[in-house]
Amino acid sequence: MRIFACTLLAGGLLALPAAQAAVLKTDNAKSTIAATFKQMGVPVDAKFKLFSAVIDFDPAKPDTAKARVDLDVASIDLGAAEYNAEVGKPEWFNKAKFPKATFVSSTIKANSPTQLQVSGKLSIKGKTMDVSFPLSLKKEGNAHVFDGSLPIKRLAFNIGEGEWKDTGMVADEVIIKFHITAAP
Repeated sequence: MRIFACTLLAGGLLALPAAQAAVLKTDNAKSTIAATFKQMGVPVDAKFKLFSAVIDFDPAKPDTAKARVDLDVASIDLGAAEYNAEVGKPEWFNKAKFPKATFVSSTIKANSPTQLQVSGKLSIKGKTMDVSFPLSLKKEGNAHVFDGSLPIKRLAFNIGEGEWKDTGMVADEVIIKFHITAAP
């Protein structure tokens, strides 16, 4: 049973570069936020259907970039309605009390023209933590494509409380993956 969902983020999901006065419009049809975790040793994939990303990015000044990603936790899709309903419960995401997960960048540093290091605050289920992750950047036409992944520990965000704290059934590590396409 796929009980745990991607805890994101991911905004974590997604800290994307941005810069001066160049707010990009996210193409949701070409963008995804997902998570992978293990349940009983078997990888499980989850996708979030609803999210928004505000990315302020100037490729000439990547260090001035800013990003914010808001994720609707109720939009998680584990492939079956009963699993989706389960992870919305208070023991997991508690979607009634905490309907959004948010990432807000604090710094974005260019390691190269195609690699960035992003740091910021990830908030899930009322808990906020500092996170940092690498991000790849490429250009497709006039769009910028941001790809990355962010490993987190679900228990640090109280995802899986009570009997679900036992990591023998659902692993503690979750990998939030994102692919964001955005253009001026």
